[in-house]
Amino acid sequence: MRATDSRLVVGSLRELSTVAVVVGLGTAYAVTLLGVSDILTRVGEAEGEQLGSALDIVAGVFIAIALFVSAIVITSGIDTVIAGRRRQLTLLRLVGASARQLRVAVARAVGTVAVIGAVAGMILGAALTALGRTLLVRGGRIPDLPYATVPLGAPAAAIAMVAAAVIATLIGTRTVLGSLAVGPTVGFERPGRGRAVAAVLVAAASVAVLVAACVRGEQGQSDGFVLAFLGSMLLAIAVLTGARYVVPTAVRLVGVVLGRGPAGLVARRNAVADPARTTRSTIGLLIGVTLVTTIAAGMYSLQGAISGADGLDAQQSGESARILSIVTAVLLAMVAISAVIAAVGFVSTMSLTVITRTREIGMLRAMGFTSAQVRSMITRESIALSAAAVGAGLMLGITLGAVGTQSLVGSNVEGVTIGLPPATLAVIVVATTVLVLVASVPPARRAVRVSPVDALATV
Repeated sequence: MRATDSRLVVGSLRELSTVAVVVGLGTAYAVTLLGVSDILTRVGEAEGEQLGSALDIVAGVFIAIALFVSAIVITSGIDTVIAGRRRQLTLLRLVGASARQLRVAVARAVGTVAVIGAVAGMILGAALTALGRTLLVRGGRIPDLPYATVPLGAPAAAIAMVAAAVIATLIGTRTVLGSLAVGPTVGFERPGRGRAVAAVLVAAASVAVLVAACVRGEQGQSDGFVLAFLGSMLLAIAVLTGARYVVPTAVRLVGVVLGRGPAGLVARRNAVADPARTTRSTIGLLIGVTLVTTIAAGMYSLQGAISGADGLDAQQSGESARILSIVTAVLLAMVAISAVIAAVGFVSTMSLTVITRTREIGMLRAMGFTSAQVRSMITRESIALSAAAVGAGLMLGITLGAVGTQSLVGSNVEGVTIGLPPATLAVIVVATTVLVLVASVPPARRAVRVSPVDALATV
């Protein structure tokens, strides 16, 4: 077995199961979108309407969003796997393996499981599309036409998902594998000042562009929404760049509510002990919540702005509200997969994080922590991480939603319309609570299953 064999570098491929799940979900989502686009295009052609190009653009945008979120979640998951095998990887460097060889080995393993996930996702997406199409034809909703069994772009979407996973792995592991010392490692990796300066500069630029979008919207200019989109992209870059500085602070603030008992105190310390680990655990969920909230809050505030605009009678206002409700439901359904992918990443990262802390948990058990206290500690840590991610995501989403509305209809309303959709906010809170409970069960079981003696013997 070579020193850079994938099994030596990442251990069992089961540790990369998150990659397969994420790629599978992303591919199924992409194939389903392409299938729906194909169905509507063929129906439109049969009825003399041309919808193909517009539908393809919409599908492409949402597939790109899913690719982006998938890449972030995969990078975080790979970082966690590498963090848990840092000692083994350092030993491989000792016997002559280079950082490039390790990166290639990790990418090879990721590519293997990504292909498996992509194939399964393509089959699932085609099956779901076929099922929905059959039900619509039998119900008389759409005509019985020669629809494609597998959408034309399905293989390309699957390849794109696999490529995104491999590229995210190669880029994400460049620093962590390149910084492995040939010898014992002490402490955690600290981000440099250059990263902080870059994050601040990009954040300042994003704020300036978002303000300009609102001003252009107030002036009734059509380029306001384009500026809002550009500002949102810059803000996303700023968040990703500076997350290592902001996320641990947010988690630390939330940690105050974890209680002052032994389990709460340890959970609070663990939640922020390693800023990199904290960021890996929460960044995907933060992005997913931000996307969902931006769509929901933006459409809600847009509906409020239109209903309060001058020149619309009750019938026109009601029709506008109905159309916007349908559009909101469709957009939320299309972007919800990003939140699902982020949730999968959160559950996996929490499980792998506990694996890397086997010795620490064994020490707590040896000092008198009961199984119930260990489970409580892990659950409280999950609460702190998810609450910080959801809170930040809600604030960002509501802000971006308001800016988007202002850039579109700012000239028709007074002031800034802020959307606070109660149903969506309630769903996010409930879904997060369920996620915390689900995410904490597997790692808690794994933690209490190992005896203190065996855990302390782990190196």
